[in-house]
Amino acid sequence: MEYMISFLSVLLLMIFVLIGVAFLTLLERKVLGYIQVRKGPNKVGFVGIPQPLADAVKLFTKGQTYPIISNYLPYYFSPVFSLFLSLVVWMVMPYMINMLNFNLGFMFFLCCMSLGVYTVLAAGWSSNSKYALLGGLRSVAQTISYEVSLALILLSFIFLIGDFNLIKFIEYQEYVWFLMLSFPLSMCLLASCLAETNRTPFDFAEGESELVSGFNVEYSSGGFALIFMAEYASILFMSTLFTIIFLGSNINSIMFYFKLVLVAFIFIWTRGTLPRFRYDKLMYLAWKSFLPVSLVYLFFFIGLISFALTVNWI
Repeated sequence: MEYMISFLSVLLLMIFVLIGVAFLTLLERKVLGYIQVRKGPNKVGFVGIPQPLADAVKLFTKGQTYPIISNYLPYYFSPVFSLFLSLVVWMVMPYMINMLNFNLGFMFFLCCMSLGVYTVLAAGWSSNSKYALLGGLRSVAQTISYEVSLALILLSFIFLIGDFNLIKFIEYQEYVWFLMLSFPLSMCLLASCLAETNRTPFDFAEGESELVSGFNVEYSSGGFALIFMAEYASILFMSTLFTIIFLGSNINSIMFYFKLVLVAFIFIWTRGTLPRFRYDKLMYLAWKSFLPVSLVYLFFFIGLISFALTVNWI
């Protein structure tokens, strides 16, 4: 019975994540519309609210095309595996109810993020298109570069709280947010999240101006929809992770979700405001800016915890 309740809880979480993804796309289209001084989708239903449902029906009922000389199995399963990873990573969320409780939540998150690289690479390579392959290679180089700084930033907080479980962040930020203690680190994490999810200004994997559409150029209908859903599920997850780490709030309170929507809005706002980086500047930012900052904070937190332990020991 206990396993059945846990399974139903996880299933409900997945359904609500997918509903959130649908309406995040609507929010993005509305916000980008107003940024560009035009209306967003407003014809379907009441002020365009059912638009994501109409888009889903259209995408999944269109005819699927397959490149004749593509490597069929990786081509077919890459979008499915990509969405699967984007949904599985939500298991680490620290809900105080009968769900899976990960004591090594951070490790699980980093493993899922690392595996996400392979789905993009497989999608780009198996399409047997030069544009798709270039987009996949760009994405792999970018994601691996920013995963280093992302892992070091998370490691800093693992040393600070002394646990891999996300529940500890709720307990430790009851009186003061970590955003107040480490504002530069929060900005590095936000930029690294943008790079991890292939969002503007780091959207080299989908550089429309020079790569047609990057790694997903050969996908249509359901395959394209699954890639799209995986990207937006990752955006929602990264927004949730940022909120838990820096804007400490109980995940069962309504204020947590207001903060989550605010961070997701920043992702969209960035897309509507900033141009795409030059590729050498992207790498410079990762290795010459974020890496030193995250290392300095890591050593600072290690020193802080060592000092606290020493004082208590005396």
